[in-house]
Amino acid sequence: MPDAAAPLPSLGDEEGRRRQLRQMKARATGLLLLAAGVFVAARLFEEDHGWLGYVRATAEAAMVGGLADWFAVTALFRHPLRIPIPHTAIIPTRKDQLGHSLGSFVEDNFLAGPVIAEKLRSAQVANRVAAWLLAPGNATVAARHTSAALAGAAEVLRDEDVQSAIESGLIGRLRKVQAAPLAGKVLEIATAEGRHTEMVDATLAASIRFIDEKRESLRSRFGRESPWWVPEPIDSRIFEKLYGGLRSFLTEVAGDPEHEFRRYLDERAAELAQRLQHDPELIARGELWKEELLRHPAVASWSASLWSDLKATLQKQAEDPASELRRRIEQAAATLGRSLRDDPELQAKVDGWIESTVLYVVEQERHQLAELISGTVARWDPDEASERIELQVGRDLQFIRINGTLVGGLAGLGIHAIGQLIG
Repeated sequence: MPDAAAPLPSLGDEEGRRRQLRQMKARATGLLLLAAGVFVAARLFEEDHGWLGYVRATAEAAMVGGLADWFAVTALFRHPLRIPIPHTAIIPTRKDQLGHSLGSFVEDNFLAGPVIAEKLRSAQVANRVAAWLLAPGNATVAARHTSAALAGAAEVLRDEDVQSAIESGLIGRLRKVQAAPLAGKVLEIATAEGRHTEMVDATLAASIRFIDEKRESLRSRFGRESPWWVPEPIDSRIFEKLYGGLRSFLTEVAGDPEHEFRRYLDERAAELAQRLQHDPELIARGELWKEELLRHPAVASWSASLWSDLKATLQKQAEDPASELRRRIEQAAATLGRSLRDDPELQAKVDGWIESTVLYVVEQERHQLAELISGTVARWDPDEASERIELQVGRDLQFIRINGTLVGGLAGLGIHAIGQLIG
């Protein structure tokens, strides 16, 4: 099944072009008819007036030149006088070959690597980008369009696909990392060189503050837990002893960086860090707990919400001119502009990257572009294509007819004059 005819590009003011073409055709034809009329008149009265021989020769040659050029111009678009003379109606009959030649011409002369490379080098793209970015207001424009592009890309992506990719990537990554050794390494780093001292101090201070603030609550709870037969004064004395001893112990530990209990905590922490990293039982238990956590519905819900939250935030900030996103992109655009302007080496690198990228794309696609041209021309309707091309250039081609008539007349006059001189 043949390909459907491709629509031809529209011409601006097509009716005006058609009117101008008719006018130029009328002028060229009128000049040819004028030459024919002059020829007839001169031929009729030439015997009585010898000088009319020059007029007759001029008009005769003008008719020949005008007719020859009429034939040549007409043969481009149709058969002259509708007679199927060979090698006429060139455009409609050889449209496909012309399209192929046009595609090859563009490929070889416009899409050639050296031509494009020279044009890119003379354009100094990086320098122009820098000048544009540093012009007042353009960094803001770049930020607006960039943020809109990001939001648009987020809108185009299917939420299910992105959420699935995030979940599989995130969960898959977490499954590859052993939980217990990681926790052991974190604990080892946290306790190295006394980094945990401040945390221990804060915990002790918070514990002392807690029992001070909850003293009455603790006393009430102790009274409820005490046997009913123990007298109240004895309960109070026991509680005060326990409370005072606990507070004194915590205060003592908090005030002595070298306290025995601190050393005990350090030893247990170091031991736990090593066991978490090397004890197969703890490692296996950590993997079991990790797997249970990853399978929990809350984790799946959390990972799914990451993309929706990110998308909503991106869209909101893209629409807000005062948003952090727009501000950061604007700053980055201005910084890039200054760097490109002030750093010739960076300019050269960017221009080189642009050149290599464009040349690679052109080298890969230049043949396809040529085929696009030839294929598009091949799918044009022959008669319509011929008519459109004639509307585009036919007015100028009528000057060939006019010039042919005039030049032919001058040539005929010269030839006749030379003939008279040598005769």
